[in-house]
Amino acid sequence: MILELRQYTLHPGRRDVLIELFEREFVEPQEEVGIEVVGQFRDLDRPDHFVWIRGFPTMEARKAALSAFYGGPVWAAHKDAANATMIDSDDVLLLRPAGPDTGFPSEPGADDAALTTATIYSFAEPVTDTVLDLVEREVEPLLPHRSALLCTESSANTYPALPVREGEQVIVRFGRYADEHAHAAADSARRQATAILAPHLRSAPVELRLAPTPRSSLR
Repeated sequence: MILELRQYTLHPGRRDVLIELFEREFVEPQEEVGIEVVGQFRDLDRPDHFVWIRGFPTMEARKAALSAFYGGPVWAAHKDAANATMIDSDDVLLLRPAGPDTGFPSEPGADDAALTTATIYSFAEPVTDTVLDLVEREVEPLLPHRSALLCTESSANTYPALPVREGEQVIVRFGRYADEHAHAAADSARRQATAILAPHLRSAPVELRLAPTPRSSLR
């Protein structure tokens, strides 16, 4: 699975407008051309940011699906309204599961969480199996429930009309918390995890605290 983590900066007060349009018009038409709409979220710390994730079986499938959707009638009919909400839509990480069974579950869990986190760890060098083993052995036992562990997909962008962040070497960990109190209680564990990875990191981790929108499959 190839995944895009997309972070949009919106004009003030326009996030709910985009979410309503997105969930009314853009979910099924993307799925019909082979795009998996994994989840969409409000950023709890940035009121004018919309975050969403979509997936594709392969890079070539990504090219075909994006060409079909953005060249199709639904996007043509609604692109002006969507683009009018946005300041920037180019903050995109191209990712893949970091290992077997580290992608998002194929079926949503029954125990929906109120708070999802996406923690972006940026590395100075390409992420190696040694680093991934360190994450699994020493970092994961410290942290609450994990939804997915993803890392950089290094293939060339097969749909250059939509830019992605080039030259990034990241691990992105998606976690789930019952509420903000549970998230706050795990602060010490997150600091310990960062300390373990610190020798390999280029910069401090960035954590996105996310609330699912009404139609988000990932919760």
